[in-house]
Amino acid sequence: MTDTSRGVPPDWPTTEAEATAVQDELRSRVILDEPGPAPDAPLVAVGVDVAYDDERDVVAAAAVALDAATLEVVGRATAVGRVSFPYVPGLLAFREIPTVLAALDRLAVEPGLVVCDGYGLAHPRRFGLASHLGVLTGLPTVGVAKNPFTFRYDQPGPLRGDTAPLLDGEEEVGRALRTREGVKPVFVSVGHRVSLDGACAQVLRLARGFRLPETTRAADALCRAALRGA
Repeated sequence: MTDTSRGVPPDWPTTEAEATAVQDELRSRVILDEPGPAPDAPLVAVGVDVAYDDERDVVAAAAVALDAATLEVVGRATAVGRVSFPYVPGLLAFREIPTVLAALDRLAVEPGLVVCDGYGLAHPRRFGLASHLGVLTGLPTVGVAKNPFTFRYDQPGPLRGDTAPLLDGEEEVGRALRTREGVKPVFVSVGHRVSLDGACAQVLRLARGFRLPETTRAADALCRAALRGA
């Protein structure tokens, strides 16, 4: 089984209280005043995703790098390890990040943007997986989720590119983004070193024929394959 300890702090939390304290400490390091990669600039976009085998207490992570202009795969890596934290809503990053970091470490190309299957600022403590991973790696990160978590939104317009605010009270924590005409939206939130406008533009760039960005689709398929082979 792949060693996933590289890049993980030695005092990785094991309890809910410890994990919440880490989120509170690291949240102040999120950078929100950078626009991120330009929507038409050359870019290596990396999708990360994980798959679990709860019976064996195993998690598999995948990192798939795509040329954002062509959507050609230019690198891929996987890692398999033990689940490092119990299931607690709002703390899922602690189950996933050690193995995701190991997969990112094995990539032969340097990411210009990391797209997470999950949340960034659209999180009860404003520090979801995308923000956590961004702070630990220093990379620009974006969260793209399939559902709005606990937040509310109005339906965006029906056309590709239409958006609506994802709201916690009156605070915009992300956006509902229509990536295909007539298909339900995805939910985009800033992770680290990317603006919300920039995040939505990059997701549209990466989601051309399907609802989800190609980075997410490719990473999902690869992590499931890695889990089957573990």
